[in-house]
Amino acid sequence: MNLLHNSEKVRSFIAIELPEDIKGSLARLRSELEGAEHTFVKWVDAEGIHLTLKFLGNIPLKQVPEITEAIEEARQGIPCFHLGLSDLGFFPNLKQPRVFWIGIGGELDKLLRLQQNIDNALIPFGFAKEEHTFVPHLTLARIKQAGAPAERKKLAELAMSLKLTDEHQQMSFVVASISLMRSQLTPQGAIYTHLSTIEL
Repeated sequence: MNLLHNSEKVRSFIAIELPEDIKGSLARLRSELEGAEHTFVKWVDAEGIHLTLKFLGNIPLKQVPEITEAIEEARQGIPCFHLGLSDLGFFPNLKQPRVFWIGIGGELDKLLRLQQNIDNALIPFGFAKEEHTFVPHLTLARIKQAGAPAERKKLAELAMSLKLTDEHQQMSFVVASISLMRSQLTPQGAIYTHLSTIEL
Protein backbone atom coordinates (compact mmCIF):
# COMPACT_ATOMS: atom_id res chain seq x y z
CA MET A 1 0.00 0.00 0.00
CA ASN A 2 1.37 3.41 -0.93
CA LEU A 3 0.91 5.69 2.06
CA LEU A 4 1.54 8.81 0.01
CA HIS A 5 -1.44 8.17 -2.27
CA ASN A 6 -3.92 6.85 0.23
CA SER A 7 -6.76 9.02 1.54
CA GLU A 8 -7.66 6.55 4.30
CA LYS A 9 -7.68 7.93 7.84
CA VAL A 10 -6.48 5.96 10.83
CA ARG A 11 -6.90 6.44 14.58
CA SER A 12 -3.42 6.99 15.92
CA PHE A 13 -1.24 7.99 18.85
CA ILE A 14 2.40 8.44 19.79
CA ALA A 15 3.74 6.20 22.52
CA ILE A 16 6.65 4.52 24.23
CA GLU A 17 6.29 0.76 24.11
CA LEU A 18 7.14 -1.49 27.03
CA PRO A 19 9.53 -4.45 27.09
CA GLU A 20 8.10 -7.92 27.71
CA ASP A 21 9.36 -8.21 31.30
CA ILE A 22 7.49 -5.03 32.28
CA LYS A 23 4.32 -6.32 30.60
CA GLY A 24 4.69 -9.60 32.50
CA SER A 25 5.03 -7.72 35.78
CA LEU A 26 1.87 -5.73 35.05
CA ALA A 27 -0.01 -8.92 34.16
CA ARG A 28 0.90 -10.39 37.55
CA LEU A 29 -0.25 -7.22 39.28
CA ARG A 30 -3.56 -7.46 37.45
CA SER A 31 -4.01 -11.07 38.60
CA GLU A 32 -3.77 -9.93 42.21
CA LEU A 33 -6.77 -7.65 41.71
CA GLU A 34 -8.86 -9.81 39.40
CA GLY A 35 -9.68 -12.20 42.20
CA ALA A 36 -12.26 -9.71 43.45
CA GLU A 37 -14.25 -10.39 40.24
CA HIS A 38 -15.62 -6.90 39.86
CA THR A 39 -17.76 -7.16 36.73
CA PHE A 40 -17.72 -3.40 36.21
CA VAL A 41 -13.95 -3.33 35.69
CA LYS A 42 -12.56 -3.54 32.15
CA TRP A 43 -8.94 -4.58 32.36
CA VAL A 44 -6.40 -3.58 29.74
CA ASP A 45 -4.59 -6.50 28.14
CA ALA A 46 -1.00 -6.33 29.41
CA GLU A 47 0.28 -6.82 25.86
CA GLY A 48 -1.44 -3.60 24.83
CA ILE A 49 -0.25 -1.40 27.69
CA HIS A 50 1.95 1.49 26.58
CA LEU A 51 3.01 4.96 27.72
CA THR A 52 1.04 7.42 25.60
CA LEU A 53 2.82 10.67 24.78
CA LYS A 54 0.10 12.17 22.58
CA PHE A 55 -3.19 10.98 21.14
CA LEU A 56 -3.66 12.22 17.58
CA GLY A 57 -7.10 10.91 16.67
CA ASN A 58 -7.85 10.22 13.00
CA ILE A 59 -5.03 11.20 10.64
CA PRO A 60 -4.64 10.62 6.87
CA LEU A 61 -2.23 7.78 6.14
CA LYS A 62 -0.43 10.05 3.69
CA GLN A 63 0.50 12.30 6.63
CA VAL A 64 2.44 9.56 8.43
CA PRO A 65 5.84 10.41 6.85
CA GLU A 66 5.50 14.10 7.79
CA ILE A 67 4.46 13.34 11.36
CA THR A 68 7.30 10.85 11.65
CA GLU A 69 9.76 13.50 10.50
CA ALA A 70 8.36 15.97 13.05
CA ILE A 71 8.86 13.38 15.84
CA GLU A 72 12.42 12.78 14.63
CA GLU A 73 13.15 16.49 14.95
CA ALA A 74 11.47 16.64 18.37
CA ARG A 75 13.71 13.92 19.79
CA GLN A 76 16.93 15.67 18.75
CA GLY A 77 19.23 16.18 21.76
CA ILE A 78 17.41 13.61 23.92
CA PRO A 79 19.43 10.40 24.38
CA CYS A 80 18.10 7.08 25.60
CA PHE A 81 16.87 7.25 29.19
CA HIS A 82 15.59 5.02 32.00
CA LEU A 83 12.05 4.78 33.36
CA GLY A 84 10.51 2.60 36.05
CA LEU A 85 7.21 1.77 37.72
CA SER A 86 5.92 4.03 40.47
CA ASP A 87 2.77 4.30 42.62
CA LEU A 88 -0.77 3.12 41.90
CA GLY A 89 -3.47 5.71 41.41
CA PHE A 90 -6.88 6.64 40.04
CA PHE A 91 -8.38 9.27 37.78
CA PRO A 92 -10.10 11.49 38.69
CA ASN A 93 -9.76 10.52 42.37
CA LEU A 94 -10.09 7.71 44.92
CA LYS A 95 -13.76 8.42 45.75
CA GLN A 96 -14.91 8.34 42.12
CA PRO A 97 -12.43 6.04 40.37
CA ARG A 98 -12.79 5.86 36.59
CA VAL A 99 -9.29 4.87 35.50
CA PHE A 100 -6.87 2.69 37.48
CA TRP A 101 -3.23 3.34 36.63
CA ILE A 102 0.36 2.84 37.70
CA GLY A 103 2.69 5.82 37.67
CA ILE A 104 6.06 6.20 36.00
CA GLY A 105 9.32 7.16 37.69
CA GLY A 106 12.94 7.46 36.61
CA GLU A 107 14.43 10.12 34.36
CA LEU A 108 11.24 12.13 34.15
CA ASP A 109 13.02 15.30 33.10
CA LYS A 110 13.96 13.70 29.78
CA LEU A 111 10.53 12.13 29.38
CA LEU A 112 8.76 15.45 29.98
CA ARG A 113 11.10 17.29 27.61
CA LEU A 114 10.43 14.69 24.93
CA GLN A 115 6.66 14.95 25.39
CA GLN A 116 6.75 18.75 25.28
CA ASN A 117 8.96 18.76 22.19
CA ILE A 118 6.54 16.43 20.39
CA ASP A 119 3.58 18.53 21.50
CA ASN A 120 5.19 21.66 20.05
CA ALA A 121 6.41 19.95 16.88
CA LEU A 122 2.88 18.90 15.91
CA ILE A 123 1.26 22.32 16.25
CA PRO A 124 1.92 23.15 12.54
CA PHE A 125 -0.11 20.03 11.62
CA GLY A 126 -3.17 21.38 13.40
CA PHE A 127 -2.79 19.40 16.63
CA ALA A 128 -3.57 21.54 19.66
CA LYS A 129 -1.20 21.56 22.61
CA GLU A 130 -2.31 19.44 25.54
CA GLU A 131 -4.50 21.46 27.91
CA HIS A 132 -3.69 19.39 30.97
CA THR A 133 -0.32 18.79 32.59
CA PHE A 134 1.23 15.59 31.29
CA VAL A 135 1.00 12.86 33.97
CA PRO A 136 3.05 9.85 32.82
CA HIS A 137 1.15 6.68 33.62
CA LEU A 138 0.14 3.25 32.35
CA THR A 139 -3.59 2.52 32.30
CA LEU A 140 -4.33 -0.84 33.96
CA ALA A 141 -8.15 -0.77 33.95
CA ARG A 142 -11.20 1.37 33.27
CA ILE A 143 -14.08 1.34 35.70
CA LYS A 144 -17.53 1.31 34.15
CA GLN A 145 -20.36 3.51 35.33
CA ALA A 146 -22.44 0.37 35.91
CA GLY A 147 -20.60 -0.21 39.16
CA ALA A 148 -22.39 1.32 42.13
CA PRO A 149 -20.45 4.10 43.89
CA ALA A 150 -19.91 1.88 46.93
CA GLU A 151 -18.52 -0.92 44.73
CA ARG A 152 -16.20 1.43 42.87
CA LYS A 153 -14.94 2.85 46.14
CA LYS A 154 -14.38 -0.65 47.53
CA LEU A 155 -12.28 -1.55 44.51
CA ALA A 156 -10.27 1.65 44.90
CA GLU A 157 -9.59 0.94 48.56
CA LEU A 158 -8.55 -2.62 47.72
CA ALA A 159 -6.15 -1.46 45.04
CA MET A 160 -4.65 1.27 47.19
CA SER A 161 -4.11 -1.21 50.02
CA LEU A 162 -1.84 -3.23 47.74
CA LYS A 163 1.75 -2.14 48.09
CA LEU A 164 3.96 -2.62 45.12
CA THR A 165 6.29 -5.53 45.70
CA ASP A 166 10.04 -5.24 45.39
CA GLU A 167 9.66 -6.87 41.99
CA HIS A 168 7.49 -4.01 40.72
CA GLN A 169 9.49 -1.28 42.42
CA GLN A 170 12.74 -2.50 40.96
CA MET A 171 11.41 -2.88 37.43
CA SER A 172 13.03 -0.39 35.06
CA PHE A 173 13.58 -0.17 31.35
CA VAL A 174 15.49 1.83 28.77
CA VAL A 175 13.55 4.07 26.42
CA ALA A 176 15.37 3.78 23.09
CA SER A 177 12.58 4.56 20.63
CA ILE A 178 9.21 6.22 20.10
CA SER A 179 6.37 4.63 18.13
CA LEU A 180 3.64 6.14 16.00
CA MET A 181 0.84 3.63 16.44
CA ARG A 182 -2.45 2.81 14.79
CA SER A 183 -5.39 1.88 17.03
CA GLN A 184 -8.24 -0.18 15.56
CA LEU A 185 -11.21 -0.51 17.90
CA THR A 186 -12.97 -3.90 17.88
CA PRO A 187 -15.56 -5.55 20.16
CA GLN A 188 -12.71 -7.65 21.57
CA GLY A 189 -10.60 -4.57 22.33
CA ALA A 190 -8.14 -2.31 20.55
CA ILE A 191 -5.66 -3.72 18.05
CA TYR A 192 -2.37 -1.81 17.83
CA THR A 193 -0.04 -1.80 14.84
CA HIS A 194 3.08 0.23 14.02
CA LEU A 195 2.97 3.08 11.56
CA SER A 196 6.58 4.13 12.21
CA THR A 197 9.36 3.85 14.79
CA ILE A 198 11.77 6.66 15.69
CA GLU A 199 15.02 5.74 17.42
CA LEU A 200 16.52 7.97 20.11
